[in-house]
Amino acid sequence: MTSRTNGPPYRMITRIVLSSIVLLLAMTGAAFSQSKRVLLVHSVGRDFSPWDDYARHIREQLKLQSKDPIDIFEVSLSTARFPDGNEDAFVSYLNAVFSERKLDLIMTIGGPAARFFQQNRERIFPAIPTLYAALEQRISPNAPQTDAMVSVSIDVVGTVEQILKLVPETTRVFVVHGTSPIEKQWLVAIRKLLQPLASRVEITYSNELSLEEILKQVAVLPPRTVIIYAQMLVDAAGVVHEGGRALERIHAVANAPIFAEQDTFFGRGIVGGRMTDITDVSRQTAAVAVRILGGETPGSIKTPPIPAASPRYDWRELKRWNIGESQLPPGSQILFRVPSVWEQYRLEVSAVTAAILLQAGIIGLLLVERRRRHVAQAEANSRRQEVVRLNRVTTASVLSSSIAHELNQPLGAILSNTEAAQMLLKANPPDVAQLGEILSDIVRDEQRASDIISGLRNLLNNRTESDLRTFDLNDSVRDVVKIVSPEITRRGVNLRTILAPEPLPVRCDPIHLQQVLMNLVMNGVDAMEGVAGPHNLTIRTALADADGIEVRVSDSGPGIPNDKLASVFNAFVTTKPHGTGLGLPIARTILESYGGELWAENHPRGAVFSFKLPLAKA
Repeated sequence: MTSRTNGPPYRMITRIVLSSIVLLLAMTGAAFSQSKRVLLVHSVGRDFSPWDDYARHIREQLKLQSKDPIDIFEVSLSTARFPDGNEDAFVSYLNAVFSERKLDLIMTIGGPAARFFQQNRERIFPAIPTLYAALEQRISPNAPQTDAMVSVSIDVVGTVEQILKLVPETTRVFVVHGTSPIEKQWLVAIRKLLQPLASRVEITYSNELSLEEILKQVAVLPPRTVIIYAQMLVDAAGVVHEGGRALERIHAVANAPIFAEQDTFFGRGIVGGRMTDITDVSRQTAAVAVRILGGETPGSIKTPPIPAASPRYDWRELKRWNIGESQLPPGSQILFRVPSVWEQYRLEVSAVTAAILLQAGIIGLLLVERRRRHVAQAEANSRRQEVVRLNRVTTASVLSSSIAHELNQPLGAILSNTEAAQMLLKANPPDVAQLGEILSDIVRDEQRASDIISGLRNLLNNRTESDLRTFDLNDSVRDVVKIVSPEITRRGVNLRTILAPEPLPVRCDPIHLQQVLMNLVMNGVDAMEGVAGPHNLTIRTALADADGIEVRVSDSGPGIPNDKLASVFNAFVTTKPHGTGLGLPIARTILESYGGELWAENHPRGAVFSFKLPLAKA
């Protein structure tokens, strides 16, 4: 009974407690996750260098370094460009906008914004922590004990000194400077700082010139002049120049190298040197801001002025003004270097070069091999011609008895006719008619002997391309038969010729073809030597097809041994006891040189050597 009575009130109390805890946790989480509000105050405006670069890098660094979300509000003074601006109106504007928006930090960029807040601190958020950033230590106001400051150290004299070391022939310095309030303040400081250098170089300032007049002047500066770009917010004509457009226009027409102290202009036309590193200054500024947002008292954070960074130079400007890299101070960094083709495509160039060298090597080897092959072919042709000639000599030696027999007949007839003519001349009166017949016989026999000797000479001589001519193959067979007939008759061989009834025109050297025919005929005669039975030798010519002729030389000898039938055309292979083994290889070489072919086969009685040659074109 008791449990039932106390159950519902107990559960209700538990729910209330849990709800309270959840609500408390939600409120605590919301408090911890609430964004930090930062007011960023520009000295000139958001589009003026170098303050816009400081602001951009500070915003990036705050988001990187802060664990809490950052909500940044940005406003700009107008008094830097317009000295008659109404500061009271700007104070009222800030109070109206941020009276109900709690700010966690006020950060000023540049000297004008810092001075404005110090002068109006009691009227603008006196209790809100303030950080003065990106202002030069010489002309910056001292920060109160309740505020923090991150300043930079600009060494104007050191900048000119390093220029004179880099370009030692310099005799004149042209300083580009504007006429806005902040620029006028800077100009006073620069004139004072550079006064000791007036004895070394002539220094002129452009604060009384408009930008158009400055452009005309920098285009015709005398030799050994350098340009120092200090600042150009407002020119003497009252024209406002945002960003780095003024520097870009000056760089486009200047006939002298340009230097600047702020690295925001690096890469946009200046040579370089020791410059304030905006990225480093912004990083340290964001680090101080994060410490203040984390709860540290601004007055307790002390940071020394940040000096210029290590020297950096633009490679393109060094090349443009012929400034050698050896003239740069030690430890200098060179940026924007245009890599050479080798640096950009080292692997590709190496691969292509290797491929070209490899191809050149292969081509060279091929050319050497080609030359060696040509030399070898020429030597082989020379040796082959020599072997052919030696074979002809051998053939002529074998046929010497036949040639002697052939010559004895016309020479004997000439002798007999001469003796008869002498006897007729002694008669009284001489028989003139018979003498004329005798003289005709002598001329005929002399011509026959001359043909025999000429044929032998042609057989032994080398032939050239000019010796090729078209003739009837049947006529060549008849000529060979004439030459070998005495030897064939002496050996008791029956020679039969079966010639095609139609002409068989071929184009080659007639002596070469006679040599082939005589070689085949004499091989057949030698094969039948000592063989019992009739010795028959047949030479047959015919059309092989529409484009060729065929010649067959058959004998009645023992045939070719089967083990030598396939190699009978190889050099130095012979079936005769005293053969050289060169006749058939030479004959096949001759025929193949004219597009023909030569082969051998056995018949039931004897061997048959056949060859084909193409018909000569009409």
